[in-house]
Amino acid sequence: MGDPDSDSVRALRPLRRLMMPGGRTLLRAVLVAALLGLAAAVLHAPPSCPPSASSSPDSARTDGTAGQVDGGGSPGPDARDTGGPPSAGPTGGGGTATGDGSVRPLPLPSGAVGVPIRLAEPAALAVARPGTRVDLLAATPDRAGAEAALLAQAALVLDVLGADATDGSTALYLALRPDQAQRAVGLPEGTRFAVVVRS
Repeated sequence: MGDPDSDSVRALRPLRRLMMPGGRTLLRAVLVAALLGLAAAVLHAPPSCPPSASSSPDSARTDGTAGQVDGGGSPGPDARDTGGPPSAGPTGGGGTATGDGSVRPLPLPSGAVGVPIRLAEPAALAVARPGTRVDLLAATPDRAGAEAALLAQAALVLDVLGADATDGSTALYLALRPDQAQRAVGLPEGTRFAVVVRS
């Protein structure tokens, strides 16, 4: 074994000669720092999609459920009642307006399922807006000439899909009770759907 002082001198030698890193090492260190900074900026950036209306603190009720939010951000009538008559008070245009004048779709109320319905007469989409209540009617092909059957009364319109499309790909996105949704999607092909807008 050698002198203990020489061992400690040898062990500390790398610390005495601190040198600036070479070209490639310096380049790697700068790139790593830049990528870490970019990752931190991306993680800290606000989300690209605005939060939904149900996540606003104003929409929380005292019983812990979320209600329909009207354009002013205040809770509107009970949005969970999707199959019966509307709750007390008018529903109005329940969607929230965006900066370009369009109306943002409503969130799906709890206990309801969202069902896209393609109407027999696409012109009816011009009067339906998110937040509107409609009666959903269906005429099956085997009952030609018979009265249309009422599938859902006062169903909440969540969104109007493809309102500007001219190829027939337009539809209403409705909030229905699960039993109403099952009846609507279980109808035979060729069934014609219509809506009656409630005031």
